[in-house]
Amino acid sequence: MSQKRYSTDLTDAEWKILAPLIPAPKKGGHPRTTDMRAVCNAIYYQLKTGCQWELLPRDFPPPSTVYSYYRKWQQRGVWEQINHTLRDQVRRQMDKSTQPTGRCC
Repeated sequence: MSQKRYSTDLTDAEWKILAPLIPAPKKGGHPRTTDMRAVCNAIYYQLKTGCQWELLPRDFPPPSTVYSYYRKWQQRGVWEQINHTLRDQVRRQMDKSTQPTGRCC
């Protein structure tokens, strides 16, 4: 089944940046059959629309699979690492230090 495109879907350029930050499958056991780009697209769709996980459109992976990856990555700090990596990349593109220098309050 071909997945419908949503405004929240990652572009090829965005996926090229994000893909290396997604945890690799566990060694041993069954090989991963779930498309991680589709999982990320589903997560971004849910976060943008605020829909309930079980109401994700059917052309995404099963909601239980998507939510499982979301929670697992949240517990392992993957989202925080993605945020730091992307922030650093943007700051380098702007010729700034990867560490913010501004002070709060």
